[in-house]
Amino acid sequence: MFYRQICWSRLLRTSTAFSERDGPVGEIGKELFECCELVFHYWREHRADNLADADHKIWISSIQQSTKPCLQRAMNANLKYVSGSCENLLAHWDAMWTFVENTAVYPTNNHAERELRRLVLRRKRSFGSQSERGDRFVERIPTVTQTVRKKAGVTLGFLQQSFRAHIGATPAPSLLVR
Repeated sequence: MFYRQICWSRLLRTSTAFSERDGPVGEIGKELFECCELVFHYWREHRADNLADADHKIWISSIQQSTKPCLQRAMNANLKYVSGSCENLLAHWDAMWTFVENTAVYPTNNHAERELRRLVLRRKRSFGSQSERGDRFVERIPTVTQTVRKKAGVTLGFLQQSFRAHIGATPAPSLLVR
């Protein structure tokens, strides 16, 4: 099952930037910043077993009740850059709170970003690919090797089996069952 979670670290950075501006943008930014800080505080307390599941859900519910009207006000205020961001958050409202219902999901995507970091740096050093075939290789091979690695498989062995299957026109080994 796939669980989508909007990254609260990104929301914290965005609300910080908004809060440093003057006028209505700054006011909305400060309000959103406080919501972000509370989300992280309650989540850390919950992860440290200092806050029971039921209490965590109640406290987060109170943050939801103050966050939604703030986002709606920002969207309706027609503020450059801010209103569009807030409208997008409202459109993906449920994905902001996935971590509350599913404790295996974190409120940030820091783990995913760390996983991709090596690939991003490799792409940057190599100046990308020069062909569509190279693009397909860069899209697929790192994904496969990372998946095999995560499932405690032998990457080279899996790739060898895959190439043999391709050459021999036989079914490729599965990434799903390992």
